[in-house]
Formats: sequence, C-alpha cells, structure tokens
Amino acid sequence: MHPEIDVDLPVRHVLPAVTAALRRRGAAVLVAPPGTGKTSLAPLAVAEWVTGRVVVAQPRRVAARAAAHRMAALLGERTGERIGYAVRGDRRTGPRTRVEVVTTGLLVQRLQRDPELAGVGAVLLDECHERHLDSDLALAFTVEARAALRPDLRLLAMSATVEADRFAALLGDEEGPAPVVAAESALHPVGVSWAPPARPVPPPNGPRVDPRLLDHVADTVRRAVSERDGDLLVFLPGAGEIAAVAGRLADLRARIDLLPLHGRQPGREQDAALRPGPRRRVVLATAVAESSLTVPGVRVVVDAGLSRVPRLDLARGLGSLATVPVSRAAAAQRAGRAGREAPGWVYRCWAEATHERLPAYPEPEIAGADLTSFALQLACWGSADGAGLALPEPPPDAALRVARTTLTALGALDPAGRVTGRGRAIARIGTHPRLARALLDGLAPLGVDRAAEVVALLAEESIGRDDDLVAGWRRLRAGVDPAATARWRTEVRRLRDAVDRRPAPDRAGTPAGTDPAPGHPPGPATDRPALDGPATDHPTPDGTEPGAPVPDDLAAGLLVGLAYPERLARLRQPGAGSYLMAGGTAADLSSGSPLFDSPWLAVAGADRPPGRGAARIRLAAVVDEATARAAGGPLLRWEREIDWADGDVLARDVERLGAIVLTVRPIARPDPERVVAALLDGLRTEGLGLLDWTPGAEALRRRLAFCRRALGEPWPDVADEALLADATRWLGPELATARRRADLRRVDVTAALRRLLPWPEAGRLDELAPERLPVPSGSRVRLDYTDPTAPVLPVKLQETFGWTATPRIADGRVTVLLHLLSPAGRPVAVTADLASFWRTGYGQVRAELRGRYPRHPWPEDPTTAPPTRQVRPRRS
Repeated sequence: MHPEIDVDLPVRHVLPAVTAALRRRGAAVLVAPPGTGKTSLAPLAVAEWVTGRVVVAQPRRVAARAAAHRMAALLGERTGERIGYAVRGDRRTGPRTRVEVVTTGLLVQRLQRDPELAGVGAVLLDECHERHLDSDLALAFTVEARAALRPDLRLLAMSATVEADRFAALLGDEEGPAPVVAAESALHPVGVSWAPPARPVPPPNGPRVDPRLLDHVADTVRRAVSERDGDLLVFLPGAGEIAAVAGRLADLRARIDLLPLHGRQPGREQDAALRPGPRRRVVLATAVAESSLTVPGVRVVVDAGLSRVPRLDLARGLGSLATVPVSRAAAAQRAGRAGREAPGWVYRCWAEATHERLPAYPEPEIAGADLTSFALQLACWGSADGAGLALPEPPPDAALRVARTTLTALGALDPAGRVTGRGRAIARIGTHPRLARALLDGLAPLGVDRAAEVVALLAEESIGRDDDLVAGWRRLRAGVDPAATARWRTEVRRLRDAVDRRPAPDRAGTPAGTDPAPGHPPGPATDRPALDGPATDHPTPDGTEPGAPVPDDLAAGLLVGLAYPERLARLRQPGAGSYLMAGGTAADLSSGSPLFDSPWLAVAGADRPPGRGAARIRLAAVVDEATARAAGGPLLRWEREIDWADGDVLARDVERLGAIVLTVRPIARPDPERVVAALLDGLRTEGLGLLDWTPGAEALRRRLAFCRRALGEPWPDVADEALLADATRWLGPELATARRRADLRRVDVTAALRRLLPWPEAGRLDELAPERLPVPSGSRVRLDYTDPTAPVLPVKLQETFGWTATPRIADGRVTVLLHLLSPAGRPVAVTADLASFWRTGYGQVRAELRGRYPRHPWPEDPTTAPPTRQVRPRRS
C-alpha cells in the first residue's frame, strides 16, 4: 500500500492478495461491496509495483471524475498530477500521471486505436457487474489484447456483486479461472422503512413516471427529514424526475440545500453534490450514485424504486428509454449508501411484499438496447458477431442483425459484414454511428460548425421543453440554460476536433495511417471512404441556388434525416397531427406542438407507448420535400405497381421515399401478365363473388360438386379454395383479356366451369347428374343439388302415382331424396324410400289432405293409380 495513504478501509486488508494474484496469474477478480474502498485504494496499490500507467475504467463520467479526485486527495494532490482522468470532453493528465481514470467508452476507443495499449501496465475494470455495453466491450477487448498481444498486461475486474465466477471464467487462461479475492463489507447497519403510497400508483408507461408517485417521494423526503438526522440521498430515475421532486420540495430550501446529481450536469455541479456543505443537504440523484461514488454525510436514503434503461423497438427501429422497477441487487446498493460512514436508514417507496417480486439483478444493457454502436465496435475489432470474445453473454441475434443492417445502409459495413473505411471514420467520431454519419455527410452543405452543433444537440437525452428541435437549438445558442449550453458546447468542440483529426482517405478506401481490423485484410476498393464531403445530394430549399446558405430549420432537418432517414415523415391527416414515417410507422404530434400540421418533419425522437398503435413524436424539425429527398436519398425509388388495391386493378408508376408515396403516374398499357396476377390477387382477396354467378352457373357448380362427392376423381373439386387455386386453368382465356374488376363481371362462368369437366366423363354429366328427372306424370322436374350428399327432387305427390321405387342417379349410387308436395306446393313428406312411404305414410297424408283438396285424386292404392298434373273439373 502507498506509504502516503493512511486510511483503514476493508479492501486494504485484501490488497496484498490482489497484487499477489496479479503477479502470479496476470488477471484477477476483486469482489468488494460499495464502501470498502476498492475504487480508490486498489489502483494505488497496483501502481506501486506495476510498470507503466494504470488505467481504471468506470462506466460513468461522474464516477470517473469522482474516483480521480478521491485518489488525488488521498495523495494530497490535485488531479492531473500522479492521478488523472479522461472523459468525453474533459481530460486532466500530465507527464507524471501514474493512474488514469477513464470511462469504459473511452477505453474501447483507445483499444481500437492501439490494441497493445502501449505504455499501460495494468487495466482495472471497475463496476463491471453493471453490464453496460461499453463495459462488456472493454472487458472482451482487453482480455483478447492481453492474450494475443500483451501477456504482461495486468487485468483486474472489480465488482460489487457475487457474480464473481462469471468474470473469473472470462479472465481465465489455460490454468483455469482467474483468482477471486473478496473483501468484507464496511457498511454500518441500515434500517429499512417500507413506505409505499397510500393508494396504488400505476406502473411506469414507457419513460413516464406517474406524478402521484413523485408527490409521494417528496412526502417521504419530508418525513425522513423530520424523523432522521444527517444528509439525505434520494434515488430517482432521471433528470426530469429530479427537477420535478426538487420543485415539490421548494418549501425546504430555507433550511436545507437541494442538490441534483446526474450525468448531464457540468462537472462543477457534480462536484458540489459530492462535497459536504455548511447546511443539511438533500441530494437528488440518478443511478450514478449507486456505486463508485461516496456522497459524504449521507445517513438516509429515500429510494423511489425505479431505474431508467434503454429499449429498442426492433420492428420499428425506435429507440427509447423505459422506466422499470429497480432490481433487488440495485436496491441493496442504494440502501448501502446510507451506511458508509455511520448507521443509517433507507425509506423504500414500495411494499415489502413487492420487494420480494423484484428481479434479483438488473437486466444487462445488451439484452434490450440498440446495438448499432456495439456492432460497429465489434466489426472494427474484427469480430462481426462477437464469437470468441470474452463477452459476459452473446448479443441477441435479432438485435445484432438489425444493427448490422443499419450499419450496412450507412456504408459502415460491406455486404460480408466487414468494416469499411467509412465505417472506421464513423467509429472514430465517438458518437452513435447514425449521428456520426450525419456529421460527416453534413459537412459540405452546412459546414463543420453547424453540423457539429446539430449533432451535439441530437446526442443529448433531453434538450428542451417541447418537441421543436430548432427551438431547442436556438435556446442553447442563446444560453438560456447555462449548464445545458456549457455541456452542449463541450460536445460541439469534441465533435469538431474529431472531424479535424480524420485521416485523409487512401485510394483503397481505408484512411491513411490506419490498420485493418484484427483478422481482416484492408478493405476493398469499393469501400466508401471517410468523407471529406457528403455522400448524398443536398437540397436547394425555397428555390435557392446550390451552395446558398441553408436555413436553420432545414439544416437541422437535413442532419436529422441523414441520421434517421426512415423517420422522415409526411403529414397524412391534416388537422390531426398524424404522420407516416418513411419506415412505415404511423406517428402523431401532440395538438399543442408548434410543429403541428407541418407538411414534412424529420423526426429525431419517437417512441411507441404500450397499447398505442402509432408512435409519439417527441422531437422533430420541419423540412421541405427537397430536403427530405436529399436526406433520404437511399430510400428513394421508382416502382411499377400493378396490384389489386381498393377493390380494383391499380396500374401506376410510383415514386416512394420508403413507405411514403411521392409521385403517382398511371400506366396506359400495363404488362398483361402482371394484370392477370393482380386479378388473381383480387379473387383471392375478395372471393369468387367478383364473378357473375348466374343461376345456371350456380346449378352447374352444384352438379359438379355432387359428381365429385359421389364419384370422386377425375371429377373436379369446385370448392372456393380449389377454384381459386386453379383459377388460371378454368378462367385463363377470360383473365388474359380482362383489365379491371368490371371485366370479371362479364365472364361467362358457366362456360368457364365446363373447362374443368374431365374427358370423356364430360359427355355423361347429364346422365350422371341430370338437371331434371322425368316423373310418372310426364313432367321433367329440376333436381336441387344444394346438398351434394343428397340431391332433392321436389315434386307434387299426385305426379308420382305409379312410382314403386325411388329414383337413383350417378350410375345408381345415389338415391334421390323426394320432397313430396301438396297440391299447393307445400311439403307433406320427405322420403328416400318411396315404397315404404306408400305402405306406411301415405294413408295418414291422404286422410289429412283429401278434404282440403277435393278436386285432386287421393286413391287408396297410389302404386296403381294413374299419375296426373290436372285437377278434376268442378261439377256444374
């Protein structure tokens, strides 16, 4: 241990075992709960003996800066001397720096530039259990770099959870898993007060938190202030909720300092929240305070029980943040903040029974987040799908496929999944690949300043009070919110520097001075280079000449469209704020939006809350059609459409921007084969009712169905499904000359059906399934084939006198079902056995009807009586 440090924290007693494990095996896992001193003491202990700089990687910028400040304070120095840090937009290191604390994202970038990590003797991955995407990549890349290039590099994974075996296996070698060293907790006892709302509050819907829960959190803070001593640390899911609860606690400001703590604050504001003050404090924090940070003076924790995590709607390509219940492991870490310096209390804003149903651990970010940046980093490293890397778990296949499709569309990957020169240029920008692409392609039409300003704006999680992107841009320029403006300007400078540092592209498409990804040769000559100019055409809005200044509205919209071309949207329902995005998703604007009913929008942020069919537009810029065409160039296409639509054949040439129809031109002479296909689709969609089924056609179809039922093959199946499947055979000539729905109504269906008749059986149709049957009276009565299992012959009873056997058809296989009718045509008997009816049923019918119909014959023996269609004449 460093002789200048005189602190007694639990991890100090296991540091000799840690250094021994690193000396012997080169890699180890240190498991130490929050408050044990691992973040501040372990790097100093390793730096005492290792050769080269010690790099400590933290998942969050605020934690990286705080850790560096803490170690420097232990040495009695300012940061930038022996202890330094580097986070996005802020770096303090010097020639004497031995320990450098960086974010995991920055470490990944360094590994991509220099996999050997020249000059680095050890890498310490802190809070690796939090499973951020950059944390997983930093672990995987460092393990592979150590195995392939730097066997002397020492690697220590530090975790606050008991999942040590997983990381030990990932860091292991041929000797087995890496050694695990555990430190006991330094926590003082923490009492638990269960404080659920008096009335149930609906769970979060997307990112939104019910205001009633925020009311309850504020009330719980007041209760804790009155019941307990010491400073309070309040956990909330995001900066918006922090501001909302702070507003509800305004009555406490006269005697208590209310301090926010979240990742989007300027460094000085974060530092203020981490320093003791003269008055009692209530620190309102996001999950950044769960681990790696010590907020001095805290004796009480109030936990709202919520976390904010990234989510990606794979089907629609909409990324968003979701608010979810905290895990039990995270809740324990939060509670531990109250016991770092003395006994404390935690007030949990949920019931004890609810606690038992919480997930054990947080969901790793890889399970639900947008993997576009992750996939690009894998491709740059030379492992397109992460196979063979020491990832704690593999990326989900579906999400990785979507990410690689996006990167291919951006030109960052070639069709084989290898990174291109353009992809490397995008990766070096250090922001989401979509935004990096927009920055590079926006340089020529907008200039580096405005392009960087808009991209920095889009990189923010929240930039304003409404959904108008340009209004937010103007507020930042005006400095309305000094803290937000300072953070934005820092990112603008970083992006400008990243663009200025781009190597010039070489003739093979790979920037000069760069090496291909490990395991891959240099990119082919077809790779798109890192751009000095745009990769798309650029708009000339409002009729201005090319090269004229682009107005702010269109500049912002162009950048948004370049980043998210599938979110270019056109108004589809005026007065309702309803849009269709180029990706095919419907999206709505709130009625109070200043953008309401704009003809075109470039949508920067949208989500689809559960239960809603359309997405909700959260951030957008107004564009015109020319800008939409320029930004969405790869989505523009002309298509010849000959389809069945809106109940008829639609033949047109259509220009589309993704799913948005731009131009329609009717086709005078459409391709006959495609017209036939459209007509067939119409028949399948709307059914055979599109044809004119005359009584004769219906009768023929029923007779054919009867033959199929009675005789089987080769008689055709004339059910709807079979006729539709075989439509080109029996409707072929008519379809060949038809052009629209009306032509189908003119088809002679009877003649068409006869094409299905088998030969030579067709000649016997009238014999096997006659339309009419002769009866004893001489009449020819029509058979009803509605039921193909039992054809019906409806006939007046007097016309059947003399028939002793029921008639049969289909070569005698099927007995006709007789419906015997009264003289008035009403059924009086139904029989398939006429002889039996004459013996047993006729007498009762005769007795009932002879008085009602005296002019008709009712003989005692109908089998010998003459049949008749006539009635007896009236007597004069």
